[in-house]
Amino acid sequence: MADLKALAEAVIKGDQATAAGITKAALSEGMAPKSVLDEGLIAGMEVVGDRFKKNEVYIPEVLIAARAMKMAMEVLEPELVKAGVQPIGRLVIGTVQGDLHDIGKNLVAMMLKGAGFEVIDLGVDVSPTRFVEEAKSRNAQLVGMSALLTTTMPGMEKTVKALQEAGVTAKIMVGGAPVTQSFAEKIGAQGYAPDAASAVDTAKGLVA
Repeated sequence: MADLKALAEAVIKGDQATAAGITKAALSEGMAPKSVLDEGLIAGMEVVGDRFKKNEVYIPEVLIAARAMKMAMEVLEPELVKAGVQPIGRLVIGTVQGDLHDIGKNLVAMMLKGAGFEVIDLGVDVSPTRFVEEAKSRNAQLVGMSALLTTTMPGMEKTVKALQEAGVTAKIMVGGAPVTQSFAEKIGAQGYAPDAASAVDTAKGLVA
């Protein structure tokens, strides 16, 4: 029998080949795709997230673990779809207009995928209009915005306003180096996260 604890361990270590191999073996043995996801991939990424929060691992290790999870997800995703397994939430994410920084945003996107969310990544320099269009067309429950520059933070406020005016009901979460909880509250965002691991908890709280 494929060992899901070993799968979680492969994700934690960032061992892409082992993670994909165990996922294939588990599916060929008839293991439920949701079990592979929950007990293998998500369990592994949760450990990485906890260690990241405690400063026991850093961004490079998280990215390596996320890549291993991504390799396994490429094997698993078609089976999850066939089995009708629903993501725990659907999120549209992007760096706001005028800002080209994406490391933090990419990390948050990977951590949320690792936690079982469907993530639609719009990239960088995303206009308020595009956030609105994508949130509507994808029927997103969450919109995530990132900014690394203080000069692009007003773009978050504009986007929140555009989403509200368009009647988008998705909850909005924001983050990035200069962003604070009080700024999030001021512009009308429902969630704020100081780092990628906390973003998972914030997102789960918003879709609960």
